[in-house]
Amino acid sequence: MSALRPLLAADGLGLGIATVREPGPRPAGPAEAAAAASMPARRRLEFLAGRRAARRALRAVGLDCGEIPRSGRLPVFPPGRAASISHSAGIAVAVARAAGPGLPLGCDLELRPLPRAAARLVLREDEEELLDDRDEPFHAGSRPTGAGWTVTELFSAKEAALKALAGTGTGTGTGTGPGLGPPCLGEAGEGPQGLRRARPTVSLRDLRVDPAQDGLCVVRLRADPARAVRVRVVRVGTGVFGYVLDASPSLGPSAALI
Repeated sequence: MSALRPLLAADGLGLGIATVREPGPRPAGPAEAAAAASMPARRRLEFLAGRRAARRALRAVGLDCGEIPRSGRLPVFPPGRAASISHSAGIAVAVARAAGPGLPLGCDLELRPLPRAAARLVLREDEEELLDDRDEPFHAGSRPTGAGWTVTELFSAKEAALKALAGTGTGTGTGTGPGLGPPCLGEAGEGPQGLRRARPTVSLRDLRVDPAQDGLCVVRLRADPARAVRVRVVRVGTGVFGYVLDASPSLGPSAALI
């Protein structure tokens, strides 16, 4: 994961990484301590790792941050700070940006590949042509030019986009960052696989993926195609990491996605 820092830095983002195995995990303040105290041991370690990752991501873009309390499942940042957090297989990652109020934030780490059968939970019929049917080795790093997408890649792209699109619009509140939509869009929160652990009012099937170029795609709301973000998906070992670059302009009248 650390090898991705220059790539994210080129996109104007800071990357923070933490693991549940780091010695002496401690809450950064009373609000974090109170939240952690109510959690089972494994979830507590994930929670604290996510907070450490968020602070490291913010430091990577020149911002400091103390404790990060939560509202429901969402982390709450002080004014002028925002980050998106994801967990998978004992690793927590976060992305943050230094400037640009109103710019969306979202990331998703998936280190456990999803089976092809999970496609029906992620995609609609008009997206199934995106899937890669070839029996090829899965290599870490950038996606092969012209290759189809795995279910895991499409899941991660949509999950990262959902976090960004579900932002509050304040730039100072939830962990999904400023976002492009109202809070009622959903709370993908900081769970590693929001499709199963969060309860968004908009599901991943309510988003549409349109590949743009190698490793990039546009993810938009089917009900409102003008609300869209650009997402980069990078292969990490046998898993993937997806993160939102910025808001994407509408594809125009031809984008009839309802």
